[in-house]
Amino acid sequence: MGLIQAVLQEVRPVLLADGGDVELYDLEGDIVKVVLKGACGSCESSTATLKNAIEVRLRERVLSNLVVEAVA
Repeated sequence: MGLIQAVLQEVRPVLLADGGDVELYDLEGDIVKVVLKGACGSCESSTATLKNAIEVRLRERVLSNLVVEAVA
């Protein structure tokens, strides 16, 4: 979980710049569950943010088959 948190910290400044944020909610097997906060919670690009920014980095740095899902 520590490495996942570190990757989220790397992505966080980009999200904060757009009025959003991300928080690790849970880890269930290969599924990383996150809460998108602020502007990210209602943004139309939130799916792209999850897949292109967060999931790609987690797959590069942690485990290649991780999947990121947003929870409410």
